[in-house]
Amino acid sequence: MVYDHKSIEKKWQELWERTSAFVVTEDTGKKKTYLLVEFPYPSAEGLHVGHPRSYTAMDVLARKRRANGENVLYPMGFDAFGLPAENYAIKTGQHPAVITKQNIDNFRRQLKSLGYSFDWSREVVTTDPSYYRWTQWIFLQLYKHNLAYKAKAVINWCPSCKIGLAHEEVVDGKCERCGTQVEQREKEQWMLKITEYADRLLADLETVDYASRIKTQQQNWIGKSEGYTVNFKITDSELKIKVFTTRLDTLFGGTFIVMAPEHPLLENLVTAEQKIAVDDYIGATRSKTELERKAEDKDKTGVFTGSFAINPATNEAIPIWIADFVLMGYGTGIVFADAHDERDFMFAKKYNIPLKTTIKPIDGSDDTEIRKLEICFSEKGVLYDSEEFSGLTSDEAIPKMAKKFGQPSVQYKLRDWVFSRQRYWGEPIPMVYCKNCAATGSASSGWVPVPEKDLPILLPQVEKYEPTDTGESPLAAMRDWVKTTCPKCKGEAERETDTMPNWAGSSWYFLRYCDPHNSKQLASPEKLKYWLCTPNSPSRSTKCEGGVDWYNGGMEHTTLHLLYSRFWHKFLFDIKVVPTSEPYAKRTSHGMVLGEDGQKMSKSRGNVVNPDDVITTYGADTIRVYELFIGPFADAAPWNTQGISGVRRFLDRVWYLALPYENEAERGQTSDTTKRHVAKLIKKVTEDIEAFRFNTAIAAMMEFVNYAYACESAKTPIPLEALKVLLVVLQPFAPHLTAELWERVSKEQVVVWLAPWPRYKEEDIVEDEVVVAVQVNGKLRGTVRLSIGATEEEYIAAAHGNENVARWFLGKTIQKTIVRPGKLVNFVVTE
Repeated sequence: MVYDHKSIEKKWQELWERTSAFVVTEDTGKKKTYLLVEFPYPSAEGLHVGHPRSYTAMDVLARKRRANGENVLYPMGFDAFGLPAENYAIKTGQHPAVITKQNIDNFRRQLKSLGYSFDWSREVVTTDPSYYRWTQWIFLQLYKHNLAYKAKAVINWCPSCKIGLAHEEVVDGKCERCGTQVEQREKEQWMLKITEYADRLLADLETVDYASRIKTQQQNWIGKSEGYTVNFKITDSELKIKVFTTRLDTLFGGTFIVMAPEHPLLENLVTAEQKIAVDDYIGATRSKTELERKAEDKDKTGVFTGSFAINPATNEAIPIWIADFVLMGYGTGIVFADAHDERDFMFAKKYNIPLKTTIKPIDGSDDTEIRKLEICFSEKGVLYDSEEFSGLTSDEAIPKMAKKFGQPSVQYKLRDWVFSRQRYWGEPIPMVYCKNCAATGSASSGWVPVPEKDLPILLPQVEKYEPTDTGESPLAAMRDWVKTTCPKCKGEAERETDTMPNWAGSSWYFLRYCDPHNSKQLASPEKLKYWLCTPNSPSRSTKCEGGVDWYNGGMEHTTLHLLYSRFWHKFLFDIKVVPTSEPYAKRTSHGMVLGEDGQKMSKSRGNVVNPDDVITTYGADTIRVYELFIGPFADAAPWNTQGISGVRRFLDRVWYLALPYENEAERGQTSDTTKRHVAKLIKKVTEDIEAFRFNTAIAAMMEFVNYAYACESAKTPIPLEALKVLLVVLQPFAPHLTAELWERVSKEQVVVWLAPWPRYKEEDIVEDEVVVAVQVNGKLRGTVRLSIGATEEEYIAAAHGNENVARWFLGKTIQKTIVRPGKLVNFVVTE
């Protein structure tokens, strides 16, 4: 009987749905596990084969932990607001809501066809008003706690999407969605004060189990720098400017000042003679993104303001320049420049600005080239020409110089979150503008929050949702919707027409999974406490710590979704809505599935693989096993059709190995060797699943199947109990095949996904033989297998009996033989 994956998969998927097999409720009698994968954006193209890698990995863990008796929450939903749906709607002439529903239906079908054990009763969709009501509610709480504000800001503007972008949405100077070069524009935007949480976002990384590269990316993005601010007087003026530096030890070498082109003090510093040059330079800077301005390899450009400042250490007048590599969002937007910074050094050389050195190497090495300004010495060292600080090391000098010249200061690269989007397909921001309240001062800047009882503010149905050339949201043209009554003074008011970014709904969706149908609260405190607080292991504290037990997602979301989500969660913790300070106790990331050409899959390259086609040809279990077998989970891996054929052959072998047990009541016998193979299989697969080493777990199962076939060939088939162990440990990877075989051969009423996870005894793993290396003059020439406890004579005899080793003795004399039991035999020979 052939392995008919189509009928088998259909049979079990229908049963799982009919019986609500994976629906979970709060059960205080069980240890809980909350496992999470990033919910997908339901694009018109449907799933691609990159999606199943993450979903399958967490499904394997979910199924394994259920078999361990744990109460597992493994939910799924859809992140459905955002640009792609709107752009596709504009292209096809269909409404985004219609397209989004069609796409979600298709995605759900595809996910179910892969046999995932999601609890579909908890599905959330960010475009559902019952969901985004609470997204709007969270925004109102942020506003009430002074963490949301509207202000003019220079933003990243995508001229193609006609939308403002957060800094995190600009990749290599281009819009992350469409790839268009981003411009800089000044516009009023809603902002969220994520910077207020910078220290906690940084410090609390020490409390969570995140992959090291994830922590590093978040640390670098937050970019905390501890330094000092120094006051510089402007010549012939009462004006002073504040400069931030992390290298106060180089102050005596400071020979010029550099300011950001957008610095508000520039209008007081630019002289009449330099105004045209400065205006031209500022205009050119506006076309550059922040990433372009910060690039280390870009040509450094600038312009002289015409003004001078007084270096407080030397009392010398030094010129003030403007350069686009200085950013207003970091430090004070002003730096002093010297010969001990590579960027400053190259800038001064280009514009013939005088430099002088005041630091020499601490090891006393020759510093002639440094003093002659032939090279830049940027490390800490020993000060000279620095008055009373000369002779001190940099670390000794900095705190002493701070007492005289500077004030301690901490700065961050992190910026406040640009939260406005001038598009239609997003959550309406629940604010109204009232001129009367603005005039009377009864509401700050005229903005009044919508009462919570009036939520959700529904997105109106419109015929035209194309973005406008003016930068206004398409909602601005919906005058009947825009005009409203002020909740505060009951006068005429207008709704905010900007919508929220696509990151809003995804910043808290994991909380809604805990209680998705609650119409009174974001989620009940009791359910949040159950799913987020129960300790996940004996090593965890019994205090309410942690969050989602394990979250897997893409590395590309480390400085977007993950950072934003941590910020929102910490805020909700502060206002006592959630019980934990961190949203996720553990975070891992998966490598991308590339095309067969080794490139990222894209329609333009023609290398996209549709999982529907793979499922039809090879089966869902085959694609599940293959995507976890192609390499280490955290690494990118190319799709390989030959490789997926090999995985299908492995599943066929399992099928044909198991079928004889259906009709033979007593089959096979247990041997010590089989016991050892079974114990090793359980140990390896158990440990590898928990460590996300799926490829080696699958390799171990393949090795066991090879052993089982060898037993068949020797007329000593493995016993039914050994086969059942194989089916249980393979079940998380290939749930349909194993469910079918278990039903046929197990002779038990329980289904395979409810069968307990097998255990092993350490004594069954102990080998009764050992592989020993055989060396000749210290070089490996072969191996021999010996029983544990073999004598030295048996070691030597076995080594002599190895043909590969024996040929190295021809024409030679064995001078000495070294035996290390359990490890090696080494023969020392001479001609």
